[in-house]
Amino acid sequence: MNNNEKIKSFTNLQVWQEAHKLVLMIYQITKKFPKEELFSLVNQIRRAAVSITSNIAEGFSRRSFKEKIQFYYIALGSLTESQNQLLIAKDLGYLSQEEFNNIAKQTISVHKLLNAFIKKSKSFLK
Repeated sequence: MNNNEKIKSFTNLQVWQEAHKLVLMIYQITKKFPKEELFSLVNQIRRAAVSITSNIAEGFSRRSFKEKIQFYYIALGSLTESQNQLLIAKDLGYLSQEEFNNIAKQTISVHKLLNAFIKKSKSFLK
């Protein structure tokens, strides 16, 4: 896709694609969490991760950039929530240091992309 083509779907957004990878990584690693965490930490961390991509998608469909940006900021909040929950999982021994490092790297990548996406969206408000 070149720079002159209009993006027609949220799935074409690099920020959504990278956040989607993060969601899949989170689902994969939480499969091995203790069964007693299924309805607590596993549920919370999965919901927060899904919220990232859901809010990017919803923001994409909004007409005004002010509304779009509001949803992108909610996605950023959900990303930060996920980062916190991953730290908790690591500290509880549910993730190895290597698993944590891999997924933390993905959260940082998504964070950078999302911040850039918000900044670019804000430029259209002027």
